[in-house]
Formats: sequence, structure tokens, C-alpha cells
Amino acid sequence: MPIYEYKCQSCGRVSELLAHSFNDSKDPICPHCGSHGLDRLLSVPGLLKESSNPSGGTCCGRAERCETPPCSSGGQCRKA
Repeated sequence: MPIYEYKCQSCGRVSELLAHSFNDSKDPICPHCGSHGLDRLLSVPGLLKESSNPSGGTCCGRAERCETPPCSSGGQCRKA
């Protein structure tokens, strides 16, 4: 069963609600204020990029690759 995000027209809060199908016949109810006036939001899936360096920089912490190895050749890193 998919989970959809809804924004309440009354209180403005965003909630994730479980739906039985895309065209579920039941009107969702805001869990915060009980309103039936909810707008379904377009949810964008999160993309994960596998990386050995989660900071996005090089092995020595620079934003760009080093001009000489080891960053470009996979050898031992010389911390700057």
C-alpha cells in the first residue's frame, strides 16, 4: 500500500497517509486538526548516490580532484 503526502487546507501541516490505492474512495482526514480538506502533494523520490566519500570531496577533503595521484589513481591519500 502506498504512502502519500497531503497538505491540510485548514492547518497547513503536511502529513504522510497510507492509502489502499491511488484512487482510494475514502477522503483522507488530517491527523492534526481532523479536516477533510487535504491536497495530495507530488512526492519526489529521494535518490541515493553511493560514494566512498559522503562529503562529496576528494579523499584529502578538497572539492576538486588533486592534480597528481593519489586521488586520481586510488592510492594512499596524502592529507593536505
